[in-house]
Amino acid sequence: MGASLLATLAPPSRGQALPADALARPVPGAGIGQLERSWARLDQELQLLDQMLPSSASPRPRNQSETPPLAPNLLRANRPAGDEPRSTAASPALALPSASTLKGGTVQGLSLPQALSLAYAQSPELLAQRLEVARFLAELQAALGLYWPRLLAVAGLGYDQASTSFSTAKGNPVLGLGGAFAPGGAFYVPTGAQAYLNQGVRSSAAGLELGYALVDFARTPAVQAARARLQQARSSYANDLRLLQLTISEAYYNLQRNDQLVRIREADVRNDLVILSDVLALKQAGLVPRLDLLRREAIEAEAQELLTQALADRAVARRRLAQLLNLPPGLTPSASDPIRLQPSWPLDLETSLLAAYQGNPELEAVLATREALARQKDQVAAQLLPQLSLLARAGGLADQTNQWSITGDCCGTTVIPSLYTSGYDWSVALTFRWLLFDAGSTAAEVRALASQEAAQAQRYAARRNDIRLRLEQAFFNHEASLAKLASARRGVAASLEGFRDAKLRYQSGLSDEVTLSLTQDRLVGSLVRRLNATIEVNITYAQLLRELLPVPRDPAAAVPVTLELPQAPSPAP
Repeated sequence: MGASLLATLAPPSRGQALPADALARPVPGAGIGQLERSWARLDQELQLLDQMLPSSASPRPRNQSETPPLAPNLLRANRPAGDEPRSTAASPALALPSASTLKGGTVQGLSLPQALSLAYAQSPELLAQRLEVARFLAELQAALGLYWPRLLAVAGLGYDQASTSFSTAKGNPVLGLGGAFAPGGAFYVPTGAQAYLNQGVRSSAAGLELGYALVDFARTPAVQAARARLQQARSSYANDLRLLQLTISEAYYNLQRNDQLVRIREADVRNDLVILSDVLALKQAGLVPRLDLLRREAIEAEAQELLTQALADRAVARRRLAQLLNLPPGLTPSASDPIRLQPSWPLDLETSLLAAYQGNPELEAVLATREALARQKDQVAAQLLPQLSLLARAGGLADQTNQWSITGDCCGTTVIPSLYTSGYDWSVALTFRWLLFDAGSTAAEVRALASQEAAQAQRYAARRNDIRLRLEQAFFNHEASLAKLASARRGVAASLEGFRDAKLRYQSGLSDEVTLSLTQDRLVGSLVRRLNATIEVNITYAQLLRELLPVPRDPAAAVPVTLELPQAPSPAP
């Protein structure tokens, strides 16, 4: 009877289909031998699969309760925080870490407010945005200078040297100008006379120039465009503050999650080692089969794998937070705050949406960009209009002329060796400029700016929809996380009591190791689910704050590090 049943349940040979009534009728001539052959084929296939994987370099431990050691680098990355505080100042922007700083280093505990303060003070992206605000402020100040006249001081020095040779075809005695022009006179020049003269002139000039645009239709749009770009940079800075708050909060909460996961996995491994030691003792006493011991070894190995991965995840979470805070290379942060549950969101969904749209820096940045493009379009179009400018100039000049090396048979007495000349001049002028034809270049540039301005309106609609989606997603997930947390708490309480009962029944011999393993797995799973639900409550709360948290637009203003909604905003009428 038993042989027939085993033969009925034996799997068919490879390539053979199982008859539809195989479980309903016995197989003639089948027995234990066929079942053993099927098990042998299964064992061969499992061995083939095992050979496809690389063999372990470490030998199997002699004592099954022993666990392989963890990697030293993993242990060093997960060491606890030290007691002595270290400097958290960021390294210079263009510096690279040295081998000593990367190899050594310390772990320092940070609270969430401390992490936010460090991020606001030394985040590279936020510092770059502050410099962008300073840049656009300087551009606005430069544009405001167009309303003022331009005064220039000009000066110059020069030196010029020339050599001259000349000859006379006819002398001057024939002019009858008197004795000074007769032979032997001071100004006598005979016919055919030749002379050579070297001359050097030193000149200097200095003055003031004044220019002022009396009529310039492009000046006001240029100032308005610069002011709009400054507003856009400030709104982008405020939006970056909100985004940085969310990024730091998520990184910190995830680090807390990884810390707690390591504790859960460590407790699971310790409990597995205790049970494995008990099963090993019972196996040696002949009270439990070998199967219980092998199954418990596999469970302990899986728990060890999960612990190793949890340690790696915590090391990565620490490094991610250090990167966001721009900490020095020798400093690794750890979460010093205990896990605290954020309260439920105080606003309903409609009120939250209306409050998120009011004064939202992300939307204001798009509007400011659109305004800057509109004013830039007016500035370009104003180039086709006439311009009237005033120019005034006044100054003085001085020259010194030196003449030497005079040779020849005339004119030496008429040459002045050194001559000084000085004077001044001034001028006033009005200039009129009107671009009459440029082949449509200016009009085409105006059309291009108008297209960019229209595109910003569509980007505004896209940002508005993104804000609603982000807020609704965070709102629903926040409520779901609170509900899951309540269920997870009940699950932990029930799983803990069930594990205690299963352990007592197993130690009393009333239950087997399988029931104990399943109960332990359910307890660990419920602890992980409660942890995840708690962290998700805090993360979704931070996501909601990302849309409503008040932040300054001025980079010089202090940034609050509290993660609480200051008061319930009133809905828009």
